[in-house]
Amino acid sequence: MSHSAEILIVDDEADIRALLRTYLGAQGMRVSEADCGAEALRVLSRQKPDLALIDLGLPDQDGLALIRMVRDRHQIPIIILTGRGDTVDKVVGLELGADDYVTKPFDLRELLARIKTVLRRSVGSVPAGNAEVLRFAGFELRLGEHRLCDGVGAEIALTTGEFKLLTALARKAQRALSRDEILEATHGREAGAYDRTVDMQITRLRRKLGDDPKQPALIRSVRGVGYMLACVVEK
Repeated sequence: MSHSAEILIVDDEADIRALLRTYLGAQGMRVSEADCGAEALRVLSRQKPDLALIDLGLPDQDGLALIRMVRDRHQIPIIILTGRGDTVDKVVGLELGADDYVTKPFDLRELLARIKTVLRRSVGSVPAGNAEVLRFAGFELRLGEHRLCDGVGAEIALTTGEFKLLTALARKAQRALSRDEILEATHGREAGAYDRTVDMQITRLRRKLGDDPKQPALIRSVRGVGYMLACVVEK
C-alpha cells in the first residue's frame, strides 16, 4: 500500500513541500499539497488521500483546529509535522485523533518509516471478506466493514487506531488487557507507539461510546493492569 499511497502535505513552507514531494515521489508515492488549512479542506473535498501530513503552524488557522476538522469529516490517518517543542501540542494533537507526530527538523528516512508504519496500521485490521460482527451493549462492531454502529444502525466514526483498540478489547471481553498487550495488538510496538497513546485512545473511545469517563461502565480501568471491556460480547 505505501508504494502507491497518496500523501497530502499541508505546510505553508514551499521548500518543505518541495522536499517532501521529491523524496516521497521517489519512493513511488503520489503527493498532493496545500499551503493552508482552507486549501487542505478543498483538496480533501475533491480527493481521498491515504494519509495527511499536517503542520501545526499554518498561516490561516492553528494546525490543531485543522486536525479536529479533518478528523470530524474524514477517516484518513494523520501525522503531525511540528517545529514546536511544546509536548502539550503533540499530546493534544494525538488526543484529537492524529496517529503520530514528527518534530522539525526531521530525518526523511525516519519520516518515511513513520508514514509506512501508519499506513500499515490503516489497512483493515481484519482480512478482506471477513463478515464477523461483534455485538455488545447495543453496539455492532462490523469487522469486515471496519465500522462501529449504534443500536439503530448509525455509524460511529472511529479512527483506525480506535477501531483496532476496540476490536482488541471486544475479542477479549471481560478480561483485563495490559497496555503492552493493547499496544502489541494495535501497533505491533512499532515506531511512534507508547503507553500514553493507549490512554488517549481509551478516552476518545469512551466519549464516542457515551461511557462516563468518571464512572465508566463499558471500558473500565483495571488498577495495575490496564483496561477491560466489561460486558458480554456476542458474535
